[in-house]
Amino acid sequence: MKFTKSGILKVVIGLSAVVLIGLTVLYFAYNEDKPQGKTGPAAEALAQKMLTAINNDAWQEVNYVQWTFPGAHQYLWDKKRHLVQVKWDDKMVLLDPSAVDGVAHVKEKKLGKEEGDSIVKDAWGYFINDSFWLNAPALVNQPGTVRSIVTAEDGDQQLMVTYTSGGDTPGDSYLWKLDANGRPLSYQMWVNIIPIGGMEFTWEGWKEMPNGAMLSSTHQSAAVTLELTDIKTGDNYTEFGLDADPFAPISR
Repeated sequence: MKFTKSGILKVVIGLSAVVLIGLTVLYFAYNEDKPQGKTGPAAEALAQKMLTAINNDAWQEVNYVQWTFPGAHQYLWDKKRHLVQVKWDDKMVLLDPSAVDGVAHVKEKKLGKEEGDSIVKDAWGYFINDSFWLNAPALVNQPGTVRSIVTAEDGDQQLMVTYTSGGDTPGDSYLWKLDANGRPLSYQMWVNIIPIGGMEFTWEGWKEMPNGAMLSSTHQSAAVTLELTDIKTGDNYTEFGLDADPFAPISR
């Protein structure tokens, strides 16, 4: 079958209309207004209960953590020095997230700063997003966060965390639903990059690390499942099959 230009245009317009209708249906089916929470001691206590449930003290003592995020983003994170090795496709970046700086490689060739700058920024964006999915509960008390209590219709106390600064999209809010012990079951999101407010993702597939830190490997919504794989923590880079410090080129 041979298409004319006008025929192709009609197909494109038709497909666009289908996509628009689908998004509209999703919006009205799932969109929720962000509830208003109440700040104060009760919210701070609930945040602490969640931190205890994931053994945040143990997480803070982890030196190295690796994981793979859907889309084949592979990470080795030196938490103590806050340096990250990010790999995807034929690229590898040694990243200093605090400075949004680093060294980029493509097909094992080191790039100059100007040539590699956009790749380094891509790696920073991936890390900010993908590390949040690795252990967002550990960030509820970081600078720039506001915690509040939301009471659900069934009377359950839920924790709203709003990030007023930092990260890639400041202003985002997350409403955590917790079990009786404070461990996250799911959260609803009101974030800048998603037009549907209140989209919910589960926090499940919990894995206990050797030192007792708890990490969730599976996040499922009505539309997609995010599965984090190859999660491993350790005290030294040698535990990850490396003979030399991978961050030597950027460490100070």
